[in-house]
Amino acid sequence: MARELRVQDAQCSIAQAAAVVGDWWSLLVVREVARGHRRFDELLGELGISRKVLTERLRHLVEHGVLAREPYQAGPVRHEYVLTDAGWALAPVLITMQDWADRWLLGDGSLTGVAEPASTEAARVHALLGTRVPAPLFLPSHGGASADEMATGTTTAHRTAPNGRAPGGGSSGEVAADGTTAGGAGATPALDVVADAAATVLFCYPATGMPAPLPPGWGEVPGAAGCTLENRLFRDRASEFAAKGVAVHGVSTQRPDEQAAFAAAEEIPFPLLSDMDLRLAAALRLPTFRAGQALRLKRAILVIDRHRVVRHVTFPVLDIPQAVEESLEAAQSLPR
Repeated sequence: MARELRVQDAQCSIAQAAAVVGDWWSLLVVREVARGHRRFDELLGELGISRKVLTERLRHLVEHGVLAREPYQAGPVRHEYVLTDAGWALAPVLITMQDWADRWLLGDGSLTGVAEPASTEAARVHALLGTRVPAPLFLPSHGGASADEMATGTTTAHRTAPNGRAPGGGSSGEVAADGTTAGGAGATPALDVVADAAATVLFCYPATGMPAPLPPGWGEVPGAAGCTLENRLFRDRASEFAAKGVAVHGVSTQRPDEQAAFAAAEEIPFPLLSDMDLRLAAALRLPTFRAGQALRLKRAILVIDRHRVVRHVTFPVLDIPQAVEESLEAAQSLPR
């Protein structure tokens, strides 16, 4: 539980943070809520924790503004736990810890944008098969058309977060009434990572080199290169995906304005989502690597059905053209 701060730590922000989330169970509770396990019994099952300890940790995190309780049932009233703005601000902390452990504890310490097929990273991503993507999970998006819009040649406004809920399913008011997310440079449209379609192909990639240049040494990092190629391959086959009722979403940790510039230059017809706050990475525990002082998503492709269930995983992506073809085959095989 929370520790009393020592006098000498009163002005230390690291100690202040550790007093709130430094406990093993508290941090794992935050991890599980970010993954979409918001109800008491779900948390109990995922964590293998005693009811007493879980009750104490939930109360502690609510008292410190990391979690909020929201009713999901009346008669009797039952509550679920959602991350507040302060709670979602811990997503980069979770992914930094994950990235550190993947590289320095579970890996050999080398910097790489890929993973061995038998690695713990690969096992973690493939364990997503049959699981549900948390709902809602909205991310800033540059735009792009849905599968129906690409098939018919029409465009409509972005879908917005229901009931004003924040991207990622939190309780904050980050999504405005017009469906935008507030940011320092102005409002940015938000889009659910899973489209209202028979299937969604969600492809994660590290970064493109437009408009900002890629970090020095980028080409020397295994698996880092190929993002523009991957986007072009999906672009060139966008009509095939759309004809099958399959939505395509790309996602990286680049800013929405960077993605918008790239999409305009390359005529990308589908939405590119920004996971710059690492909410998707935390929700799915996606592997990352650090380059240019930023965490980048390792290349992965998920095929998700209309019920938000992950039905196909390609990770590691070792052959980009083959992976694009494989994702189309997997998506069109899902029930309509």
